Amino acid sequence: MCKVCQSQTTTFHHPVFGEYHFCPHCEYISKDEHHMVSAEAELKIYDSHNNSTDNTGYVDFLYHFLNDAVFPYVGENKQALDFGSGPVPVLAQLLEQNHNYVVDIYDLFYAPEKVYQGKNYGLITTTEVVEHLAEPMEYFRQFAKLMKPDGVLAVMTLFHPNDMSLFNNWHYIRDRSHVSFYTAKTMHYIAGKAGLKVIHTDGLRHITFMLDN
Repeated sequence: MCKVCQSQTTTFHHPVFGEYHFCPHCEYISKDEHHMVSAEAELKIYDSHNNSTDNTGYVDFLYHFLNDAVFPYVGENKQALDFGSGPVPVLAQLLEQNHNYVVDIYDLFYAPEKVYQGKNYGLITTTEVVEHLAEPMEYFRQFAKLMKPDGVLAVMTLFHPNDMSLFNNWHYIRDRSHVSFYTAKTMHYIAGKAGLKVIHTDGLRHITFMLDN
């Protein structure tokens, strides 16, 4: 059963990374829970990432996201939440130092205090995070509850090719901590289930939501 739209899924097997479940209705792909890595293994993968403000390529990567999915749509409210900020909260630092935002950060491993509880934000960002979420609907509904009426949720995750032969050779599945895969179509279904609406996508890895008031 699809975790997004509750339709019947089909199962396929990757010779290295195990079983996946594909929903032909909303195009969501989930990794079978028996093939997911442990939290300890997931943390080791994160610790290997080289993300810092000194990494100009990574900063440029984040600014491409900000210029495409955030700045054209965000309002005047400068209270932001970076959900899944990683070992070094580079995106939060850029927003605070260069754009006068006040940014709360949350990360399961590196900033686990749920500082967002009881708050609402004009901007929520989550970059290279939702592919790690085994139950994405739970989180998207939570994001919707944390947004101000005119707030923006901006998500970065590489959309899957929607072709199983291409999927099996896709570099994104080589990271064993990646367990959820989406297309723009999937994100529209998620929006409808979470009280959101899609206001922008580049069709590749960026998607922007607002509340569907």
